[in-house]
Amino acid sequence: MPSRLPVAALIAGLALSACIPSTKQLDLREADLSLPQTFATADTDGPNLAQRTREQIFGDPKLLALIDTALANNQELLILEREIGIANAEVLARQGEYLPSLGIGVGADLEKVGLYTSQGASDEAHEIEEGRKVPVNLGNFDVGLRFAWEVDVSKKLRNARKSAKLRYLSSIEGRNHAITVLVAEIASSYYELMALDNQLEVIETNVSLLRDSLQAVKLQKQAGRGTELGVQRFEAELLENESRVFEIKQRIKETENRINGLCGRYAQAVPRSSAEFADLSPPPVGTGLPTELLQNRPDVRAAELELQASKLDVKVARAGFYPSVSVDGRLGYEAFALKRLPMTPESLVYDVAGGLVAPLLNRRAVKAEFLASNQEKMKAVLSYERTVVTAYNEVDTELARIRNLTRSAELKQQQVSRLEQAIDTSSNLFRSARADYLEVLTTRRDALKSKLELIETKKEQLGAGVELYRALGGGWRTPQAPAGGAQ
Repeated sequence: MPSRLPVAALIAGLALSACIPSTKQLDLREADLSLPQTFATADTDGPNLAQRTREQIFGDPKLLALIDTALANNQELLILEREIGIANAEVLARQGEYLPSLGIGVGADLEKVGLYTSQGASDEAHEIEEGRKVPVNLGNFDVGLRFAWEVDVSKKLRNARKSAKLRYLSSIEGRNHAITVLVAEIASSYYELMALDNQLEVIETNVSLLRDSLQAVKLQKQAGRGTELGVQRFEAELLENESRVFEIKQRIKETENRINGLCGRYAQAVPRSSAEFADLSPPPVGTGLPTELLQNRPDVRAAELELQASKLDVKVARAGFYPSVSVDGRLGYEAFALKRLPMTPESLVYDVAGGLVAPLLNRRAVKAEFLASNQEKMKAVLSYERTVVTAYNEVDTELARIRNLTRSAELKQQQVSRLEQAIDTSSNLFRSARADYLEVLTTRRDALKSKLELIETKKEQLGAGVELYRALGGGWRTPQAPAGGAQ
């Protein structure tokens, strides 16, 4: 009867392993992979911008040089590189758990047994050492190979290895997503810097014109055709514009240092081609189909890989309910004296043992891990769906922004042209005493405002092009990178 107890325990363990808890109360589901056929705001006939490299989108060598510097020195990217290395090490660790382990070992120990013990009496009777009738300090020396292997019957270790590999690939996609964001930040800040330079030039030109106008008003006052009030108003307007010069210079310094920070370097002048700002235009709009976001956006690809890894984690946790099979063994030499250690076959030893263990008393912990892994899977499902929805909406927003800014820029350009004509008209009328100084000041103020707004709109146009490029998943590719994979 006692001999049947191990078998009964084994059968009970196997029966318990088959009782996997239900997950109905967790409200689990698969990810919703459906996407609209087209973008709500866009014409999708043009080639997808995301397929084009940075060099094809940004033709300015100075901007490309800044991007290359940032990609080489940005601390956030360097940190992500280390995280990729950590993820790769985790893959190697999981692979090591899956494969058998084989090692060589050497051991030595010393033992003194009592005479009135079964081993001591046996040693005395057999004179374990020549000339000795009592047990002595006996050594034990061994050398040989050790072997251990957990047979992956339930695929627990293989799934854990695959999960680690997927997270390694996800970390690469995370780095690629960081590159798209960094490229967009550098380009947007570069265009902002160019815009500020142009605004500074406009204000400085306006300051020069106001000084000339101030002299003209003073002369008119001396000639009895003007008043001190007119002189004071022109002086106040001049002082306001001179003050704005320093405000723009401060913004230029802040933008330069933002770029320097992204490039991982200390404050320094940022080379740029500000004289070419007025001739710049956003890249031609081309979005492709919404489904292309799944391949082009690194953050979507990373979320998808995390989702696949979480599914494997569920399988790993489920395997915890199944029995595990292990094989252990050794092959080598063992003897109580070093001189007898190499004797064959007298000192040769080997053994092989197999075991099968099913969870019995720790099922609550296994169940908790299983339920938690299912919750993590559902969280990955929601995260993936959120990432896809965000990607689609970002593209649609930037498409609408480009369309509206293009129309706004056209109207502002017309406004600037009209106000420049109005400046000439008001100046002529003022010289002939047919218009007062207020009309001249108001016209100049409106013209200055419209010019600055036109530059700001131009900057927003270029920024919208950059953001569309990022939203589509562009910026991380190099000429050598494949169309739909990691660098």
